[in-house]
Amino acid sequence: MPTISHFHTQTPCPEAVNSQILQMVVDYLTDISAVAIPPSNLLYNIYQYAIGYEVHLYLQALDGSRGIAVELLVATDDDDPEQVLGFLLYLPVKDDPEACGVAYMAVRAGHRRQGIARSLLARMRERYPHAELTCAAGKVAWFEALGFQVLGVRGPQVLMNTRDQATDGLMGLLDTAPIYRSLEVRQIHSYLLQRHGKRAMLDAEKQRDRHLDQMTRNAQALVRERLGQG
Repeated sequence: MPTISHFHTQTPCPEAVNSQILQMVVDYLTDISAVAIPPSNLLYNIYQYAIGYEVHLYLQALDGSRGIAVELLVATDDDDPEQVLGFLLYLPVKDDPEACGVAYMAVRAGHRRQGIARSLLARMRERYPHAELTCAAGKVAWFEALGFQVLGVRGPQVLMNTRDQATDGLMGLLDTAPIYRSLEVRQIHSYLLQRHGKRAMLDAEKQRDRHLDQMTRNAQALVRERLGQG
């Protein structure tokens, strides 16, 4: 099994590790993003930048400079300790020392189905047994096998928890909405508009919205099934 390292305010994350994490976010955007936008959608590059910058901000927040609690678990290769195989970034809950919420998680494609994600989540739960996350409907069964249970729907995703109720504490979140209004996003959109045309970009937006609607319906149907709501 890989080596798992824990980073928090007192143990800053090396830049080489941050760089590999951000590369994984870009490479596995469809898995990491709540929107789950596919590479075939023309808006994909916009979300690559935006989600990548979101994760960058949370990695910066590890030093405590942004006023929220952030922790990071990183799995590295025993044979090549410089290579990141997977990571789990989560947010401890204020006023509840047992609770946290998963923010981002990914495992390098060539090392999946080897128990890395399972090990990362287990290590997190050793520290915070009351853990919450959201995922697409298709991933619910996998998390259920690890002891998570369905609580409800949150947007296009299913809300899951290791207990039958959410924590009463508050989780600190960064305001990432301005990223989508940033100059960089506008420049990427402008480039795509010039390259593909207005009609193609409008079609891409419609495809994204239909995709999100379908994800939401799938999540709602699964939650109704799991909670016995007919």
